[in-house]
This record gives sequence, C-alpha cells and structure tokens, in this order.
Amino acid sequence: MKRILISILVLASINVFAQSETFTKDDLAKELQPLKSSVQTLQKENSSLKTEINNLNTKLSNANKSIDSLRSQSKENSFAISQTANELEIKISATETNANQKITEVVKSLNKNSLYGIIGVLSAILLSGLLYWLLSKRQKTDKTKVVEQLQKTKSSIEESLVKEFGKQTNLIESELQLLAQQKTESRKTVNEEPNHSLALKVASEINLIERNINLMDKSTKGLKTLERSVGKLKDNLSANGYEMPELLGKQYHQGMKVIVASSIPDENLEKGSEIITKVLIPQVNFNDKMIQTAQIEVSVGM
Repeated sequence: MKRILISILVLASINVFAQSETFTKDDLAKELQPLKSSVQTLQKENSSLKTEINNLNTKLSNANKSIDSLRSQSKENSFAISQTANELEIKISATETNANQKITEVVKSLNKNSLYGIIGVLSAILLSGLLYWLLSKRQKTDKTKVVEQLQKTKSSIEESLVKEFGKQTNLIESELQLLAQQKTESRKTVNEEPNHSLALKVASEINLIERNINLMDKSTKGLKTLERSVGKLKDNLSANGYEMPELLGKQYHQGMKVIVASSIPDENLEKGSEIITKVLIPQVNFNDKMIQTAQIEVSVGM
C-alpha cells in the first residue's frame, strides 16, 4: 500500500512537471512535501522495528552468555570428574593389588567361606567404582540436555531476528526508492549540493543488519535469503552513487582513514596483527568521495 501511495505521488509530480513549463522552488517544495511525509512515516515504522530488534538482540546476548557460562562450568566439572575418576582408579588398583598379595599369602590357611568374604569385599569396591562412573555419566547427560535447550532457544531468537530484519529490508527498499526520486529532483536544481542524510541513514541500517548477521549461526532458517536481500540493497545504494567499502575482517594499518573506537586484545591472533572485527559506523563514499568516516573496533594479537 505504501509503495502504491509513493508511486501515485511520483506520477503526480511528473504530471505537474509536464503541465508546467516554469518550475519554481516553491513548486518544488510543494511537490516534495508528500515525499517528506512518506519518509517520516517510514522512519517511525523503522524506529519501532529497531526497538523490537534491540529487545531480541538483548535476549540473544543473554542466551549467548548463559551458554558460555554453562560450557565453562561443564569443562570445569568434567575436569574435576576426570581427576576424581583417575584418583579412584589408582586407589582401586592399589587396593586390588594389596588384596591379591594378601590372598596369595593366606589362601592356604583360609577356609572357603573366608575366601568368599574377601571376594565379596573386592566386588563391593568394584561396584562402588561402577556406581560412581554411572552417576558421573548421568550428570554429563543432564548438562548436555540443558545446553541443547539453550541452543534451541538461541536458534528461535535468531530466527525471529531474521524475520524482523526481513521486514526492515522492505522499509529500506522503500527509502531507496525515495532516494532515487530525490536524486532525480536534485538534478533539476543547478549547483545545489545533494542532501546525503537519507543515504547515510540507509547505510547505517544496512550496516546494523550485516553486523547482526555475522553473530548468527550460518544454519539459521532464512539467513541466506536475508543476506541476498542485503546484497540487493547495497547494489541499489550503489546505483544511486553511494558505496559502502567492505572493512570487516580487513587488516588494520596506520594511515587508514577510519576512527578506531576501541582495541581489544585477542590471544587467537598472531602477535602484532590488527584485524577489524566490528564496524560501528560504516564508511560511505559518494561518487568516489568519502562523505562519512567509518568507526571501527580492532582486535590486536597478543
């Protein structure tokens, strides 16, 4: 419905241009007023979607923290269980060796009932070890179920995010149509600097979606479709003269025209290596000229 209204506005504007040979700035302002109203309506809806996305991001972040905490605790428990099992195995082995030696020394003097009693004691020790192993195995199984449940919750949140981002791409596409219309109108005004505010807003929204995509599991339902939609949005932005250079994952070096918001130590990187791991604000070029400087986060190898 919104696209139909925008199309009607555009056709109406074209009709006015065709009927009037002289077009003043007042006329231009009157024609652009419906477009500005449409932009404001889209911005309100976009703001609502951003609020929902932020809430889902918070839930996803909490789920990730819970999973990481549980995994860490599981590793610690597994190490403790393994250490205790090793100690128990050594004790059982030592007890069995001592018992065998004693049995060998006194077996001739013991009657049959005494021999059965010693065998019963050894059996009880072995049974205790078996019960301990079964209990530790059950504990690991319970923790695995909790991790699986958290993973399912995380997947559900990510699928919800993908759906919300899909709705946002539709709004961004409408904004790009308005941007194309704005570009057409600006060509008729001689020596007037283009207004880049809408293009920069679109670029920031695309960057936000890409940043969240990088945090999601690649097997998330609908993620590939969302990635293709984002690619089309960037192509449409490029068609209007705006470029978003790819910075994520690139090697950072002194002299780059970016703003480093923060540097994070990373033991997994080679010492001295600096990699751009997050783009907070994207770089935007218009007709090969930078109109917005990127703000980035850099990971530094220790």
